[in-house]
Amino acid sequence: MKKLKSVIVFLVLILISVSAFSQGYKNFNVAVYCRAYEVEQMADLEWLSNTWDELSKQAHVDKIYLETHRDLLIVKEETLKQAIKFFKDHGVKVGGGITYTINESNNFQTFCYTKKEDRQKVKEIAEYTARFFDEFILDDFFFTSCKCDECIAAKGDKSWTEYRLGLMADAAVNLVINPAKAMNPNVEVIIKYPNWYEHFQGLGFNLEKEPLVFDGLYTGTETRDRSGNQHLQQYLSYNIIRYFENLKPGNNRGGWVDTGGGFPYDRYAEQLWLTLFAKAPEITLFDIRQMQGNLNPRGKAPWNAPENSFDYDEMMKPIKQADGSEFTPTKTIRAAAYSFEVIDKVLGELGNPIGIKSYKPYHSTGEDFLQNYIGMIGIPMDMVPEFPENEDVVFLTQTASFDPQIVNKIKKQLQRGKDVVVTSGFYKAMQGKGIENIVELQVTDRKASVKEFSAGFFGGGGAPMEKEIIIPQIQYLTNDSWEVVSALDDTNGWPMLHRAAYSTGQFYVLTIPDNFVDLYILPENVLNRIRQTVAGSMPVTIEGPGEVSLMVYDNNSCVVESFLDEEVSVRIMLKEEAKEITDVDSGEKLPVTVRKAPEFRGRKFGNDAYYVDIKIKPHSFRAFKF
Repeated sequence: MKKLKSVIVFLVLILISVSAFSQGYKNFNVAVYCRAYEVEQMADLEWLSNTWDELSKQAHVDKIYLETHRDLLIVKEETLKQAIKFFKDHGVKVGGGITYTINESNNFQTFCYTKKEDRQKVKEIAEYTARFFDEFILDDFFFTSCKCDECIAAKGDKSWTEYRLGLMADAAVNLVINPAKAMNPNVEVIIKYPNWYEHFQGLGFNLEKEPLVFDGLYTGTETRDRSGNQHLQQYLSYNIIRYFENLKPGNNRGGWVDTGGGFPYDRYAEQLWLTLFAKAPEITLFDIRQMQGNLNPRGKAPWNAPENSFDYDEMMKPIKQADGSEFTPTKTIRAAAYSFEVIDKVLGELGNPIGIKSYKPYHSTGEDFLQNYIGMIGIPMDMVPEFPENEDVVFLTQTASFDPQIVNKIKKQLQRGKDVVVTSGFYKAMQGKGIENIVELQVTDRKASVKEFSAGFFGGGGAPMEKEIIIPQIQYLTNDSWEVVSALDDTNGWPMLHRAAYSTGQFYVLTIPDNFVDLYILPENVLNRIRQTVAGSMPVTIEGPGEVSLMVYDNNSCVVESFLDEEVSVRIMLKEEAKEITDVDSGEKLPVTVRKAPEFRGRKFGNDAYYVDIKIKPHSFRAFKF
């Protein structure tokens, strides 16, 4: 009888610890990753129980990833078994993890995949992990930066990129996947790629071969503070999910965010939201140690208000537990949980993401991460590893110049009556390689310092910018091609957006400032003209300032998200006639206004426009159906 009472008490405690979060989220799953250091601590069952009790009171967690190795620390078998049992007893799914680092604090020192002894160690770690889990993730560091004498000799005349791509493709199959599956035929091996995708090939991440052999991919969506040493723009948290989904359709398992970047907390929330707006099925919080950090009043933004998407004061309200008691939030995991509660209200109304296809060939570089800057000015991007035929518009940056057949592919696109928009960086890289057969112009080495613009006959000039920006000077043949938007310096000027007819299509060159972030401060009429040219084929576009992103879905829905520190006015432009649009969160019906197309001498230019004017609070989003 005494034993039965103990069992009942244990079950009651489990029910209480699950608290108000037992039902989870409707549109995604949440996981927490545990480094080997913290998994090792789980040998202390009291520490584990107390830690989990505190975290589970403040957030719902569907899954735990338990790491077996990091920095040559291998978690003991007894500890792993105890931790696995603990979480399963609490109704939480369990997966494994491996970080293939020798010393993370030494510039992320990785294993050498040339040395026999290191290769054997990598294999043994994979085999060991597969004994305990039917799924495990390779965290960020399945690459090599080693340039030891053995690597130098083995590389020979190859470039480091060539050598490492082959080396790591082999290691993936022969040191990780095959040994793991020999140990456990049911195991699925997932590779998690970090956020610096433009530079992967130089360290051996092979986006051409690895997605074919791994069971799934996972995506690092942390952008942190863009003033940090990576300088990643917020939109990357959305764009990279879509890119990796296109690498292995249906098998991008989720997104992964850490708490880097400091304060305020809505910067952390933005990364979580963008990951989920990209329709990641699961989101992993890195890591259990960071989730245990104490909430800090510095996390409250100066612009915090009840109308904002992230309301610090609302987040800090006591949480009702299953036993009727209340628990005051104390840990960082609560900031994540509150962010999830906010987005879960609207996510189910959004269909599959769509965007303007931007072709990035495998192992290509150039105009680093530019698509994310384009996304930050309100043009939905959808990066793909193969040239997208039959799209109404294709957007090409300098990376596309890595395809030796790119000019022929552009010509075929134009001959199908479709449009191509290329950047000035792409055109310059292709000069002398046949691009002049489409339009004869030259991206020179000369620079211009400009702060005034003319957006064409109907676009107007607009007020000068407060700051001058540096752009390349482009020369072209008068009447062979035409300036759509001009950058002005007194009486001189250069194309900012340029158009040339070819066959039945239109070829555009978009001038990119030397500092990509200067795109954000372009006048609204210039940004609007660029948006209409690049994204006019989409069912919805926006007009307004930079640093406002648009996410579009295939069920006539969209999300507008602002990264500005102040409230902003945005105009939602619909391609098709509609009477109203609906705010997904509030249910408010917003009437659509008609703007007649401009006319000149009896000729109508373009189509009538249908729009709704909205306001968005600082660092907030709004979702709509139309």
